[in-house]
Amino acid sequence: MTLTELRYIVTLAKEQHFGHAAEKCFVSQPTLSIAVKKLEEELGVALFERSKNAVRITDVGKQVVEQARKVLQQAEAIKDLAQVGKDQLRTPLRVGAIYTIGPYLFPRLVPEVQELAPNMPLYIEENFTARLREKLRNGELDAIIIALPFDEPDVVARVLYDEPFVMLLPKQHPWCEHKTIDATNLSSIELLLLGEGHCFRDQVLESCPTLQQAIQHQNTVTEGSSLETIRMMVASGLGSSVLPMSATQGFYQSDLVVTKPFKAPQPTRTVAVAWRASFPRPKAIDVLVDAISRCELTSQKGAA
Repeated sequence: MTLTELRYIVTLAKEQHFGHAAEKCFVSQPTLSIAVKKLEEELGVALFERSKNAVRITDVGKQVVEQARKVLQQAEAIKDLAQVGKDQLRTPLRVGAIYTIGPYLFPRLVPEVQELAPNMPLYIEENFTARLREKLRNGELDAIIIALPFDEPDVVARVLYDEPFVMLLPKQHPWCEHKTIDATNLSSIELLLLGEGHCFRDQVLESCPTLQQAIQHQNTVTEGSSLETIRMMVASGLGSSVLPMSATQGFYQSDLVVTKPFKAPQPTRTVAVAWRASFPRPKAIDVLVDAISRCELTSQKGAA
């Protein structure tokens, strides 16, 4: 049984004439007649009653032809899907980002992607690096935005930008008078950090090794569940914190907090996008990278 044979019987049922059906199918009448007969022999039933002047479809033939129509429609749908698939910017792109990037990147990223690829909506998700890694590997996400280092077999990572950290202080803090903050002094103040599992927490600790001691002794450090929760606690005067620069630009402004840069060398993180090497839509990744470069998240753009 072939799609061609199914097309023949559907056309014959409509035309009720072998010659007319053959013309519609662009084949000779004997070719169509032989194919219909072959299908009937394969199925073991007569689909049509034949006479010198007419062709009538049998009761079972009506059921077979109706099913054949559905099969042909599904076959056309497959062709349509394949045609759509040729346009890499026509279907949704599933993008994940770590919690300390997503809330500040996505509001700017979505309109940029819409401008560059209006037929490519974004499915977006925020999660921990480990969970994003798993979803990328399993095909649940197409690309993830993470902080380096990030190593995964058969995954390509592309640097997007280098992002400095900044100090967030309550407005009455004595350090508000400083032009810059020395990262080595962080262990001497009440500091608010993200809880374990957040890679940004680890990056802050790496910038000030003496903080490890403070955490072990359970003093000077309070943990928060998100950067926004920490921001509110800083505003209330509970302590100070370290934020990525993107978390301070244009969003959630408050007169209750003051942002200060760190002394050189500034603590920074390198942000990258990662995707499976086998991902069949490289143009979609290019649009994503281009859109992120237009978001102007920091003043220190990396090579994309």
